[in-house]
Amino acid sequence: MPDVPEKIRCDACPVMCYIDDGKAGACDRYANSGGSLIRVDPLTVVANAQAQGTPLVPFLGKAADWDGELVRPGDEFVTAVGAGTTYPDYKPAPFIVSSHVDGVDMVTVVTEGIYSYCGVKVKIDTDRHLGPERAVVRCDGEAIGHVTTGEYGSQMLSLGGVNHLTGGSKREGRVTCQALLDLCNGKAVEMAIDDGSTVVIQAGMPPVVNGQREELMRVGCGSAAIGMFAKQWYDLVDEVVVVDDHITGVLSEHQAGKVLGARPTGISIRGRRSTPGRYFQVAAPGTGWGGTDVTDPLSILGDFKAKQAWPGLTMMMVSTTGEHAAYYILDDDLKPVLHDLTPALVASVERVRENCEPALCSVLFMGGAGGSLRAGVTENPVRLTKSVKDTLTYVSAGGAPVYVWPGGGITYMVDVTRMPDNSFGYVPTPALVAPIEFTMKLDDYAALGGHMDHVVPIDDVVGPEGQRHDQRQLARRADNPWPLDRSHFKWNPGA
Repeated sequence: MPDVPEKIRCDACPVMCYIDDGKAGACDRYANSGGSLIRVDPLTVVANAQAQGTPLVPFLGKAADWDGELVRPGDEFVTAVGAGTTYPDYKPAPFIVSSHVDGVDMVTVVTEGIYSYCGVKVKIDTDRHLGPERAVVRCDGEAIGHVTTGEYGSQMLSLGGVNHLTGGSKREGRVTCQALLDLCNGKAVEMAIDDGSTVVIQAGMPPVVNGQREELMRVGCGSAAIGMFAKQWYDLVDEVVVVDDHITGVLSEHQAGKVLGARPTGISIRGRRSTPGRYFQVAAPGTGWGGTDVTDPLSILGDFKAKQAWPGLTMMMVSTTGEHAAYYILDDDLKPVLHDLTPALVASVERVRENCEPALCSVLFMGGAGGSLRAGVTENPVRLTKSVKDTLTYVSAGGAPVYVWPGGGITYMVDVTRMPDNSFGYVPTPALVAPIEFTMKLDDYAALGGHMDHVVPIDDVVGPEGQRHDQRQLARRADNPWPLDRSHFKWNPGA
């Protein structure tokens, strides 16, 4: 009887899969290759020189000799994408890589963190009402997050988090994990919001709301639009109303109109007057004009005041994106009668549209680098936290810059579109797996109690000796700061 290879047990996450030879574990990230546990995805290395548009063999001057390498020392950065994890926590990070940059010995510690405490913050550029604040966001029928505080011209969602990943049913956790994974890896995900809309979200792409692809982010609120374009409208029309869910603007009453000498028109707006020319709550939120439920803009007007209005008074009503616009002339009874926009007004509406930025979905992964992950960097994890807060250590994710929140722990956010493709994985606990790198001076790494006996030169990872690792080489994104740039760190002049 031929020998049948035994299953091996993977220890890269708490699931601890038994894996047959030639098969992958439940996460599809680790596999059994002839009895050896291997990482399926390649280790990702970012090269600096090509991304900056510099020649592959840069002119170094007479004092420097080119040794035949296409990328100079310090021009390669080992990311944590494809590196593997530190589970069961006490293990040193998979790669602790030293390099020599501008005369300074540096070290980068790379690991793929397993994040049960993670989620995404989604910014959706649209005026359209997606759902009430705090409304539940669902994917495949399961609650995966909620609508949070809206921002200027954008709707905001908070998705994931430990309560959805582990605090509900098994199906809720699985659906949440899959939705987060797809969003972070740049895939489109359709969601439904209670008492609101359906929306398709894909990082870096326009949102699709109720089947309609959004094109523009509003130029500003109605009041801001009046201020921006009052001078251009003043000679074209007697009155302008910019319809907006939050602050509707009225040219003749607004300070911008008054400074220009706009004549009172006797207009009456159905809403709560704030300051002159600024009205709140003119209509309910919706998917119509300016993010309201309005389909007929005249519905937000009362009767014109006879003492101030006059027959022949001209009025344009426009939305904050310029996607809706109408032109009216008052008849002898001071009733607005619809007319075609004049060519000059058409051009002004186009100017509004021109000043609107393209609508996009922004997806920011947010996770907490817990004590177990930090133990892979140092035997005394709190020292790493202090080092990050003291800017002795630079944190990146797949080479992309992150924002580290103040306060305790290492809680960070990163724009997923600035990371390498397919940077994220998962384990069926459920939790996301995301890359994180800690870069610092080698002396500082030793001082915080790092795993110095596991430090290897970068050539052992990406050079000829490193060919034992399955790798992919990527050019650095031009908009990402170089992680090995000395400007990221505090430096001790005496060191």
